[in-house]
Amino acid sequence: MGHAVSRLLDAIDRPQDLHELSEDQLQQVAQEVREVIIDTVGEIGGHFGANLGTCELTVALHSLLDSPRDKILWDVGHQAYPHKILTGRRDQLPTIRQYEGLTPFCSIDESEHDIMGAGHASTSIGYGVGIKEAMRLKGEPDAGKVVAVIGDGSMTGGVAFEAIHQAGGLGTPMVVVLNDNGMSISPNVGALSRSFNRMRLHRGAWKRREEIEHALTE
Repeated sequence: MGHAVSRLLDAIDRPQDLHELSEDQLQQVAQEVREVIIDTVGEIGGHFGANLGTCELTVALHSLLDSPRDKILWDVGHQAYPHKILTGRRDQLPTIRQYEGLTPFCSIDESEHDIMGAGHASTSIGYGVGIKEAMRLKGEPDAGKVVAVIGDGSMTGGVAFEAIHQAGGLGTPMVVVLNDNGMSISPNVGALSRSFNRMRLHRGAWKRREEIEHALTE
């Protein structure tokens, strides 16, 4: 490929390598991940926007969780390049979308950190409910945390709402991260999309965002 990987990212061969890094170092890793994606996708093609928008999120999740014991479910998988980089596939990223190379989505045959394969949109929450129920039925309710990462486009799918309904009814202990990046193949429509837009533009939301940004930059 020709892109150089910095010393910090070069030392990240598994998610647990992030656990001992400082906040400043984690931010540096996120920026280095972004640069690798730009270099790689710029040369061989792939998904740009969704992946560039999840660099910090992915670093944060893996710095707090213990994958693959803790399971991160990437809805659709468009945003999983940072996840691949941080789970031992950094040097293989240039093979993505190539013959016998990495898949552009998550694949359970590719890595133990890929918990679900790429399905149609809106499936991650239901998948997570199933995993937690399986843990409960096996008598291992604390066998690991489950986090579903879903975009605002996928969140408009009925399957996602059915899964949320089921999770609420069962009291499923899992986390759903809504990646409200405003991106989808076609424009989001309907009442839910309008509600997300109102939430995004609400004065209180902007104030809260500014407070978080201020806290992160101090």
